[in-house]
Amino acid sequence: MARRGVKPLLLFACLVVGLAVVATVAAAEEDRTLHLALGDPARKDREAPLVLDAVTDTRTGDLLTPADLPARLAHLEGVRLVLVGESHTNADFHLAQLRVIQELQRAGREVLIGLEMYPETEQRWLDAWRDGSLTEDGFLRLSHWYKNWGYNWAYYRDIFLFARDHGLRMIALNAPREIVSAVGKKGLAGLTPDERASIAPRIDTTSAEHRTLINAFFGAGDPLHSGMPQEQLDRMYAAQCTWDATMGHNAVKALREHPGPNTVMVILVGSGHVAYGLGIQRQIADELGGRSVAVLPVPVKDDDGKPTATVRASYADFLWGVPPETDPLYPSLGLSTSGEGDASRKVLFASPDTPAARAGFQPGDLLLTMDGAPIADRETLNRALSAKRWGDTVLFTVSRGGKTETLTVHFRRLQPPPKL
Repeated sequence: MARRGVKPLLLFACLVVGLAVVATVAAAEEDRTLHLALGDPARKDREAPLVLDAVTDTRTGDLLTPADLPARLAHLEGVRLVLVGESHTNADFHLAQLRVIQELQRAGREVLIGLEMYPETEQRWLDAWRDGSLTEDGFLRLSHWYKNWGYNWAYYRDIFLFARDHGLRMIALNAPREIVSAVGKKGLAGLTPDERASIAPRIDTTSAEHRTLINAFFGAGDPLHSGMPQEQLDRMYAAQCTWDATMGHNAVKALREHPGPNTVMVILVGSGHVAYGLGIQRQIADELGGRSVAVLPVPVKDDDGKPTATVRASYADFLWGVPPETDPLYPSLGLSTSGEGDASRKVLFASPDTPAARAGFQPGDLLLTMDGAPIADRETLNRALSAKRWGDTVLFTVSRGGKTETLTVHFRRLQPPPKL
């Protein structure tokens, strides 16, 4: 049975059109993206082994331990960026990210941590966190974690604590979300001078291979994008490239500000921005002045329980075999909303087989309260949901057709069908 729920790999798509949650992508579509003949010509025509709890060097096929990674990176010479991909609600991906940071720090590297989830405008709060001048709750509120990102803080908490306790700089890499969304709505040519100043000076939208990859991520059955006209798809693609290029540009800028020979930045970012070297790495290849490598965790079984024994060698420089993906540790509602203010409380759709769908949410519903507390905006909703756990029950009130309706959400995972 395919795992149900949000597919975090494709977060970039929902932010282009202003959604809070992106629809599920079929397991077969995700699995297909692991075997595409894209990227590095020296590796795109062969597969590399994927082994649970091992790190595969896709150039050689060698199986490494996490502790071997710093020496292997030193052997490659000139590595300034290490991009570690994630599926945002998979705890094993975040454990791999933390381990990469820890091993590089233990090896004597000066580690910077680049963050997809924050725009540059929130940098002061990351600095205050590193300095130890904020409590956890103060940091989450002042940096607007549940507005800028929305995913449960607990997935990332150990990484942030390690950074604070070891004095590691954390760098906000992203463009303001409203600017990326503006590109998706009116294209790069439609931006105002002030909007253009907030993104990378050079954004490449010409890669046919990258287009192929994005199309493969969505697949023909994707309900959000399959019916879009080509002009809208082009703007969405430009927004994706803007996101990648701006994160990469800001990473390079931070490295120039910390130019030590031992300095390395570990970027924590959705795997869709890293796969096949076609996202961030491609955008900054001429700007970096050094080498970048990608480490991508990959579950050793797909959503249908079939073993994933190999992955296309060009998918990443290093593959990290993690356990089969299950339901996320923390429940998600499964609603999609759009925009800011009241628009951020208006339901676009409820993804199939999610708690929201089973509770009866409908397109057009306006969220009013959760457990009696008013829902002012998406940040309020995300913060309230972060306290919930599987097995909990939540009462929502919504405005529907001029009437107030009460909906009961049971945070229950789907049981697998009986084996025949």
